[in-house]
Formats: sequence, C-alpha cells, structure tokens
Amino acid sequence: MNNFLQMLRNLGMARLAIVAGVGLGVLVFIIYFATRMSSGSMDLLYGDLSQTDAASIVQQLKEENVLYRVEDKNGFVSIYTPSDRTADLRLMIAGGGLVSGSAGGYSILDNQSPLGTTDLVQRLNVVRVLEGELVRSIKTIKGVEDARVHLVQQDRAPFMRRTAEPSASVVVRMRGARLQPGQVVAIQNLVASSVLGLKPSSVTVVDDRGTLLTRSMDDTGLAIAETQNDLRKAEEARLADSIERLLANTVGPGKVRAEVSVEMDFNRVQTSRRVFDPDGAVLRSSTSIVTQSQTNETQQNVTVQQNLPEGQMDQASGPSARSQENHNETTENYDITETAINELKEAGVIRRLSVAVMVDGITTVPEGGGEPVWTERSPEEMEKIRALVRSAMGYDASRRDTVEVVNMRFVDLESEFDSAAEWSFLGFSKPEVMKLAEGFGVALVAILVILLVVRPLIQRAFESLPQSSAGILTPDMQQAPQLTGPGGPIPMGALGSPDDIDEAEELIDIDKVEGRVKASSIRKIGEIVDKHPEEALSIVRNWLYEEG
Repeated sequence: MNNFLQMLRNLGMARLAIVAGVGLGVLVFIIYFATRMSSGSMDLLYGDLSQTDAASIVQQLKEENVLYRVEDKNGFVSIYTPSDRTADLRLMIAGGGLVSGSAGGYSILDNQSPLGTTDLVQRLNVVRVLEGELVRSIKTIKGVEDARVHLVQQDRAPFMRRTAEPSASVVVRMRGARLQPGQVVAIQNLVASSVLGLKPSSVTVVDDRGTLLTRSMDDTGLAIAETQNDLRKAEEARLADSIERLLANTVGPGKVRAEVSVEMDFNRVQTSRRVFDPDGAVLRSSTSIVTQSQTNETQQNVTVQQNLPEGQMDQASGPSARSQENHNETTENYDITETAINELKEAGVIRRLSVAVMVDGITTVPEGGGEPVWTERSPEEMEKIRALVRSAMGYDASRRDTVEVVNMRFVDLESEFDSAAEWSFLGFSKPEVMKLAEGFGVALVAILVILLVVRPLIQRAFESLPQSSAGILTPDMQQAPQLTGPGGPIPMGALGSPDDIDEAEELIDIDKVEGRVKASSIRKIGEIVDKHPEEALSIVRNWLYEEG
C-alpha cells in the first residue's frame, strides 16, 4: 500500500489529472455502450399529436417508467417507445382516453352549456361544428393525413336583398402522396353538399405544399381539358386491363404487360338528314272525274222570217248537226317513303388505337435441379396471342390501328424482394445482424481508443518516473555505501533530475567491477563530477587512502 501511495506521489498532479480524465472517459464510454446495447429499437407510439395530448401521454409514460423519445415537427409531436412494448402501450393509452384527436365537430356542443350563450356564439358554433365534421370526413379518404376546412357564410339580415354566395377552402396534408383529380372533385362535392347554397366550383382545395389543386371557377376550358384527359386515361386503362386478363389465362398471371394509347375525338357533331325511297311509294288518295257532253245544231237559211217575231216564225229548219264529247280525269296522290335522320355524336369517339403487349417466355426447371431455364415462345403461339389482342382491343384497319406483341424476359422482382427479406446469417435475421455489427463496431472503436490513446498516455506518465524510485529502496540498497565528501554525504537530489533520463537503460560491463552497472548510473556520476569536482576529487582520494 505504501508503495502504491509513493508511486502516486511521484506521478505529480498533472499526470494524476491525465490518468483520472482518461479513466473517467473510458468509464463513460462503457456505460454508454452498455446502455445502447441493452435498449432495443424504438417504434412510433403515436404521431401528429397536439401539444396537450402529447403532454398527457408523456406523463403516463413517466408514471409507467417507460423509456421514450419525443420528436416535434411543425407543431406536431411524435412519441417513440421500445418496440417490444409499443403495442401494449398503445392499447393502454387508447383505453385511458389520452388521445382526444381533433377537438371539433359535435363535441363542441357537448362541452358547452346553452344557458347564457349569445346568438353570435351560437352561430359561430354552428360553423365550427360543420368545419369539424367535414375535417373528420375528409380524413377518412385514403392517403389524407390531416385536413382543415374554412367556411364563409353570409348571415341573413333584415331588409337585405342580395347576399354573397357561400364559399369554402380546404387544406389537406397527405402521407407522402398527392390527391388524384377524382379525389379533389370528391372533396369539392362533399363540402358543397354539406353547406346550403354552396357550389362545388366555390370550394378551393390546397395541399400542404401550397399547390392549388382546384381550378378557378371561370376557367372552364381547363376543367373540360382535364375531364377529357381523364376519359382518355380511363379508356386506356380499361383496354389494357382487358388484354392482360385475357392473356393471363394463357401465359400465366404476371407474365403479360399491356400498354394502350388512345387518340380520341372530343368534337360534338350533330347531323340532320332526310332520305326518300322512290320504290316505297304508297297511294294516299285517288280522284276520278268523268264528263259527257252532247250537242245538236240545226243550220237555218237566212230569210225575212228570221226578223219576224218568234210566234210568226216558220219552224221549218234547214239541215242539222249533232256532236257528243266524253272526258275522264283521274288524280292519284302517292306518299313517298321518307326517313328523317338526326345524328348526334358525343365527344369521346376513338380515332385511333396503339397497343403494345410484352409477353414473358417459358421458364422451366431442370429435373435434377439447378437454375431455371428461360426459352422464347414459338412464332405460331405469338401469332395466336396477336390475334387475341386484336380481338380484345377492337382492331379496325380503317382507323390505322397498330398492334405490337413482343416476347421478352421479365425480371422477377418478387423473388428478389423475398430473398432480400429472408436473408439471414447463422440463424440471425438482418435486424439482429445489424445490431450485432453495431455493437462490434462500437467495441472495436473502444479498443482502438484504449490502445492508441489511453495506453500511450499512461506509458508516458510512468516512464517519466525516477528510475531509482521504480521501487522503494530495499534494505540491501539502503546499506550500500554513500558518496561522501568533505562536506558530508551528498544529497540524493544532487544526483540529477528524473526528467533528464530519456534514453533506454543499457547494461555496461566495466573491468574490475563485479557484475554490471547501468549506463544511466555512469552518466549520473559524470554529471555529479562536472557539477561538484572538488567533492568528487576528495572522494577519490579517500578511496585511494583506504586501499593503501
């Protein structure tokens, strides 16, 4: 014990501080390493919490002595807990009612008393209830993480003739995706149907990136263009799905891919025509007129009697002439067959189809095992597949439709993902191997720090100690004769400072000296002689006198 205390005294305060600092650092590193290895991975307990809900959950976790981590992002708090306890903690917190969710909707009316409530507060509560319920409805849409709804309604006042139309704005936050055009239209109609007098065109939808998802209410041209584009994409998807389902029964599921490009005519054409069929005449009415006339004429001579009164005339006449006339007239009215055609061609007529189909080959496994062998399909089989595609797509040569069917090898992504997911090493799964690798890496760094930093510092601290104090003087050493001079024994401090010894100790053989002495001792003696020449000369003289 005394030897250890003497060694500490010989180190000095500076060296003791270095050794203590290094030891403390190693101790802290060991504690961190042990804590890191003992704690498992952290999983998300609850995310996107309000500050109030997060505070309640954290307080509960502290009472349960559960390790947790809190992350705050844009005002929303996420809490992480150890993976092995996440499921139990989630059920416990849900059972305790610590997560209240969005404070809105009809819960506003449940938490307020109607007594003493002014008319203004009641109107505001109605708007808040509508906004809260719309938020809950919008959040049920797939991909929507959070939403906010703002309604603008004009209150009816006495003697007010004209009121402003209501409007609404919706802000949605997605889970790493974007709303589809159909979903945007659905949100517009959902909000418009929930508010009296609100039109879908008056609802503005914006995402969390500040992108306007709805067009202006006056921009009808863009809305029509988007609708036409949606129709074209829907037709392409329908034809591609029809071709894939048809060929999957022959080549196998997942071994055929079809892409369809549709050119559509969105012009609305109205045509009117009248077609007459002369061969299809039908008698509608018939009129016949028969006329008969007979005339007798007597030819008289010109005499004086012709000028006499009628009673005095001579009735004798001259020669006579007779005529007879018959007239038949028939009128027939026919109805000619007439066809009136009014054609209205709506927008969306297919103008041209372009179809590309890629078919996988045949993969066979050898009987003795080994790698699967891929072979191409025969030309006859490819021609049959091409005929099926033409029938499924409604091929029309007059429209200049094109069909391309190619036999190519598919990449088996599922097998690659499965092999990557099932990867293991010596029975350990990939997460376990990663955790072990992390532990070995930290241990390797600790060993390198000890060998390259701690060990050299300690060696330097102990190498600078005096060689004579490497151990306390033994009794034999204490009985050794001391160098004396005229002034008495020379103190040990005069033998030189321990810091002056830098070279390694060597053993030197000296003639007429029993055994060997250290080279440092020779150097010390030389330094003493240089510093105290008179005392050294006196000692040598005394030795000579003793020998004589």
